[in-house]
Amino acid sequence: MKILFIYPNLYAQIGFNYGISYISGFLRANNIETFLLNVNEKLGYPLDHERIKRDVLAIGPDMIGLSVLTNQYKYATEITQHIKGYYSGPVLFGGIHPTMDPSGTMADRHVDYICVGEGEEAILELMEKGSPIGVRNMGYRSDSGLVLEPLRPFIDINKLPFKDYSIFNFQDMIDAKDGWVGLMASRGCPFRCTYCLNHKIMKLYKDHGHLPKYYLRRHTVDEVIYEIEYLLKNYKRIKMFIFDDDIFTFDKQWLKEFSEKYKQVTDIGFVCNAHARIFDDEVAWYLKDAGCRIVKFGLESGSNRIRKTVLNRHMSNKDIENAFDTAHRFGLHTSAFVMIGLPHEKKEDMMETVRLLSRIKPGRFRWSLFFPFIGTRAYDIAKEAGQIDFKKINELDNFTDDTCMDLGDEENLMVEKLKELFCVYVNGYGNVDGESRYAGLVEDIQGLDRNAWTGKKDAIKEQARAFDEEMEKRGVIHYTVKFNPFMGVRSDWKDDSLSP
Repeated sequence: MKILFIYPNLYAQIGFNYGISYISGFLRANNIETFLLNVNEKLGYPLDHERIKRDVLAIGPDMIGLSVLTNQYKYATEITQHIKGYYSGPVLFGGIHPTMDPSGTMADRHVDYICVGEGEEAILELMEKGSPIGVRNMGYRSDSGLVLEPLRPFIDINKLPFKDYSIFNFQDMIDAKDGWVGLMASRGCPFRCTYCLNHKIMKLYKDHGHLPKYYLRRHTVDEVIYEIEYLLKNYKRIKMFIFDDDIFTFDKQWLKEFSEKYKQVTDIGFVCNAHARIFDDEVAWYLKDAGCRIVKFGLESGSNRIRKTVLNRHMSNKDIENAFDTAHRFGLHTSAFVMIGLPHEKKEDMMETVRLLSRIKPGRFRWSLFFPFIGTRAYDIAKEAGQIDFKKINELDNFTDDTCMDLGDEENLMVEKLKELFCVYVNGYGNVDGESRYAGLVEDIQGLDRNAWTGKKDAIKEQARAFDEEMEKRGVIHYTVKFNPFMGVRSDWKDDSLSP
């Protein structure tokens, strides 16, 4: 038997699909042939329906499965509509979007089945039976309407076969990402942030009788070390490992063992996520000792009000300041992640984010435009507030280029200004030049109405670039946009191997 996976990942950052790699490894261990079309223009496979047709017909799969993210849903449905013109087998949608919106996904008549939640065992059973009836985690149509089978318990990830890297053109992905390689040491997260999928998945499984304490599962350290050794042996030009776990540092004992074993197999640095409220000297020491190069913290907002009432992020600005101070004392390069354009966010909330960044002085910071993912509590909050532009939400490919939120004229303009000139704002509030020149530029920007902003935006950006060049010549540490349009990096950071 054969299954063909299709992963639409268009006009966005290149993503390694952990779900497909796990499922493919599991299926191959059970004598199912697997294939993949990784549809991404940066990897040489653009959205070319004739090429997809040739590949589908050449492979002749018994089933086609698409892994679907919300921002890629429109491309997944477009691909499926074309496939149904020449392929008579079943088409399955899996991934986070059908899990979060099963009925909406099944409203597309070109989709035959959906997989809700984890797919390894469910897809194997579906392939072996040839029918979704009675297969837990499956959704399908019957004469009486949509049927959603009960969910099976979370899988024990330590009993899974090794992930399948061969299904990807993995060396091409490494080279396209300048040597960065993603890893996942765990599944799940102990927190319930409203903008994230975890709280919905937890509720979903709990409603099916599965206790929430089993959601956060971690591979053993030895399994992770084996995977790193495998990658180093089989692929070239690896410069950096990035652990995509929601929180890599949650278990201190695990982290201690990892620190001891990681440095024995490689001196390549790694990047990981931490949480400001549970970051202390011990955690920082283990990371530094192991060779961590960047530790990332999700701040989301500098406004306590927004974090508490909108995001369900229960940490204070003091917690955040302490975490960054600790990381810096141990010589760790820090990264702060923030969002703008949040539901109920006001100009003052956005400025609190700017002021917080200017105080904690991260090594770098990234910003995104809030996107209300369907199924999340944040989506409901934004919808109830009447702040979603539903036409734009279906047009966006990512959450960095534009926003689908409508917060009102004043806040919308503030979002645009920060999106274009976030570094200028942080430099200004930190008075990095000691002469308030950035601060004066921020004051000028703040005084512009929409018409004036539209007319002067390019000139202001050019003035900001001139300031940055002058600061560089004078050796004044400041933030400047680097590596991508939504990242500000300290000017004293010279290691371009840490580029993404």
